[in-house]
Amino acid sequence: MTEPVEGPDGVRLQKVLANAGVASRRVAEQLIVEGRVRVNGKVVTELGSRIDPENDLVDVDGTAVQLDQSKRYVLLNKPRGVVSSMKDERGRPDLRQFTKEWPERLYNVGRLDADTSGLLVLTNDGELAHVLAHPSFGVTKVYIAKVEGRVTPQTIARLTKGVDLEDGPIAADKARLLSSSKAEGASLVELTLHSGRNRIVRRMMAEVGHPVVELVRRQFGPLHLGTLPVGRARELTKVERGALLTLARRDSGAVDPSSRQAADESPEDQETR
Repeated sequence: MTEPVEGPDGVRLQKVLANAGVASRRVAEQLIVEGRVRVNGKVVTELGSRIDPENDLVDVDGTAVQLDQSKRYVLLNKPRGVVSSMKDERGRPDLRQFTKEWPERLYNVGRLDADTSGLLVLTNDGELAHVLAHPSFGVTKVYIAKVEGRVTPQTIARLTKGVDLEDGPIAADKARLLSSSKAEGASLVELTLHSGRNRIVRRMMAEVGHPVVELVRRQFGPLHLGTLPVGRARELTKVERGALLTLARRDSGAVDPSSRQAADESPEDQETR
């Protein structure tokens, strides 16, 4: 839990940094003196400075620091056949099976459809979950799609130039052909997108004549799936937490606070339903 404020003026900044695991108190003092620490966007160089850990935002060298230790951030490699919900009304396999080792009630940040596997973030930080899943934020996602047929360089160029779908034009931020097998009659394509439109990868590939056979999300913002096996979950590292919080804080003002809702109730994303 976040340490209680000591006295009417808050907690000493170097103590907050040490408690957050940034560095020892002595090293934290050096970071402050060197002007590498900001509180609410302003550089703080006075060692006597005190802050409110529950409300103030701190970053070191431009990377956000997690002060609230009650917040949990988990990376899951979601298997196919699992719906992105903490409780499915139709009794299908859901995300609860992957959260049993954590006492907190976790929610998913956005969604992947049941037939899509890969990186999904689970957290009890509702503010972060809503900001990162909000369409206006446009978090970059990287997918690997196994598709029918042999994809040509011309098709890759078309994906980045843009295709017209029923809900409007869309272009991949990046697209590249990873492999193409004549014998198998299939190709592997990597797509980078920031769109949050429904089933966007599947619809784009169908539009260019290469329906998706399998789809995996490998990256979400600064987070990478790496070697995490399918069906396994792990907590984010300190570096990953810092990168994710930095991303969330960067544009959190773009989201209307009145529209916030629980992450697993959010209608937005990604490769949904």
